[in-house]
Amino acid sequence: MRSHDELYREYGKFQQALNFSREPVNLYEPIGYLLGLGGKRMRPVLNLLAYELIRPADEHAFQLAHSIEVFHNFTLMHDDIMDEAPLRRGHATVHERWNIPTAILSGDLMLIQAYSSLQTAIGSKMVIWQDFNKMAEEVCKGQQMDMDFASRADVTMAEYLQMIDWKTAVLLAFSLKSGATLAGAHESVADHLYAFGMKMGRGFQLMDDYLDTFGDPEKVGKQPGGDIIEGKKTFLLIHALEQAGTERSTLLEMLAEPDKELKVRSVRSEFEKYGSDNAILQAIESAFRDGYALLERIPLDTTELEKYVKWLEGRAY
Repeated sequence: MRSHDELYREYGKFQQALNFSREPVNLYEPIGYLLGLGGKRMRPVLNLLAYELIRPADEHAFQLAHSIEVFHNFTLMHDDIMDEAPLRRGHATVHERWNIPTAILSGDLMLIQAYSSLQTAIGSKMVIWQDFNKMAEEVCKGQQMDMDFASRADVTMAEYLQMIDWKTAVLLAFSLKSGATLAGAHESVADHLYAFGMKMGRGFQLMDDYLDTFGDPEKVGKQPGGDIIEGKKTFLLIHALEQAGTERSTLLEMLAEPDKELKVRSVRSEFEKYGSDNAILQAIESAFRDGYALLERIPLDTTELEKYVKWLEGRAY
């Protein structure tokens, strides 16, 4: 079984060999631009690691990994439009560099390309097609929930966890399950990998919540407090509001503070006051602990997969 570094490089070569210099240029060039920004490529690497639990990755395996990466970036292209985000991975977003109509249309084509790669990869294994459709629908549901939360002050922790499971975790879970399924793994192995992916995905999203508020700017690469400034309903805010009781209105008033620096300092202090920082760290630890326990139940050598996830976990901190 190859290491995650080797599979990362091999997938990079596969992607670079694809042709994005097609007509009309303004339709295809944004796709090559976004995919060329790189990133961790966590989803295709997880997919290939799961495949290589059974057999060495072949052309079909890389086509499946590519369908997942293209789908993920399609969601990012459209999310950036919805969020009015100016930057993606330190570069101008597609709608900023080109325009919104171009970003919408190029994103639509990315979804078509994702299905095309999926079809090439899976052959007669239609269960993967069905799982892909289920995953794609759940990602959309998670995004809609996230947008709905912006106008609500009564978001519950259960609703929030459901949202991040759909918006983030299901794609990681599908990446693992589909890789193993395509390689011919037993259904129980594929199901355990899916469950592991759900735990891992929740842990990573909670970690993002924590780092956005309490992360070291030099390690995270940005000033903390973006979620607080936007008033996003995260684990930290929901937990603090639940713990605040009769002082809930005070915390809500702090969220309305127009001075951004004061707002971040005040709300972060409230999170510490109510133990929300410790609560989210416990939730992160629990998610990863439960996930690794699931890996132990798989009768295969999952050492490289576990090593990769722990490496990602360490990088985030």
